[in-house]
Amino acid sequence: MHRRLTHPSLLPAVPAQEAPRRPLDLGVHVQRIQIDDLVVTDHRQVLAHGREAARQDPETAALLGYRPSAPLTLQAAAALLAALHTPEELTEMGMRTARHLTRTTAATQHRASVILEVGDDATEDD
Repeated sequence: MHRRLTHPSLLPAVPAQEAPRRPLDLGVHVQRIQIDDLVVTDHRQVLAHGREAARQDPETAALLGYRPSAPLTLQAAAALLAALHTPEELTEMGMRTARHLTRTTAATQHRASVILEVGDDATEDD
């Protein structure tokens, strides 16, 4: 006797049993670093905002090398402001981004790291 087989697409749908899915550990490690090179366009404004930031957040200022017993340098003021504010806020405080770089490092457990750098140089509109 010959029995006819039914095509799988014509069989009644069987509800799939929901097995709890465990997350897969792919062993991929990624580190993304964004670097902005800043240029000071108004040093008086940067120092004024830096002094105010040092008063409001003395712990961060100390981490960046500021001591209340010494005057705040332009570099320390710029570093403090960059640590605490967005690029748009920095522009309002007398700094602008001259260059932006994003460095991404990715690796698996069995392969060497791959580094990708994407950067741009900001240009001034004349």
